[in-house]
Amino acid sequence: MSRLTVVIPALNDAEMLRHALAALSAQTRPADEVIVVDNGSDDETAEVARTAGATLLFQPRRGIMSASATGYDAATGDLIARIDADSRPPADWAARLVAAFEAEPALDVLTGPGDFYGERAWANWIGEHIYLAGYFHVVGPWLGNAPVFGSNFAMRAAVWEAVGPLVHRDDPRIHDDLDLTLHLPLDAVVRYDRTLRVGVSARPFSSWRGLGRRVAWAYVTFAAHWPAASPWGRRAARRRWRNDVERRGSLR
Repeated sequence: MSRLTVVIPALNDAEMLRHALAALSAQTRPADEVIVVDNGSDDETAEVARTAGATLLFQPRRGIMSASATGYDAATGDLIARIDADSRPPADWAARLVAAFEAEPALDVLTGPGDFYGERAWANWIGEHIYLAGYFHVVGPWLGNAPVFGSNFAMRAAVWEAVGPLVHRDDPRIHDDLDLTLHLPLDAVVRYDRTLRVGVSARPFSSWRGLGRRVAWAYVTFAAHWPAASPWGRRAARRRWRNDVERRGSLR
């Protein structure tokens, strides 16, 4: 039986975190462990986590990857999932994650999209049709595999063991889920399930500045991986790896 850890990085998000933890407590298949990583909050984030019974960790170095990595490092589950403090997973979310990995032993990472809420209709539209659509349907084919969406994904603990020493933990300008994607082994099996959805706040898209900040993070992340993990370089490396696997298979 798989053991599931859910990691939530949080910074001054006490009220949203309260709702996220309530959604996790209402799961048809509860998580075996919930870790909240306080990234230097000065509100009631820590108290909300304690009250809900979550494991509370502190990471004063600001940055989503820094906080998330602290939680991944401490996770005891053989499956590690992540949502954000403003995520709203439906009641069957955890059960679907565990079932997917148990049904597909070769699966390494499973991710899905978000349904944006809480802002003006145009901000929700930007989040879904510009930000996420571009991320999954442009960046994904460009890289040659589905990118991880940090507000809604799970990976095997063995994946984090492989990439944990490689990710850029200390740079808050790094797009954390894209950075994780670029560090995945070439043979990693990543599946995007468009039906695996969670609610996600559209706060970052309430202004064009917010959208621009995330685009800038993507630029910085690609630059940090240049040229070894450039999109075309990664696609070429995956092709070489597949060809090598096929050649070795034909020699048996």
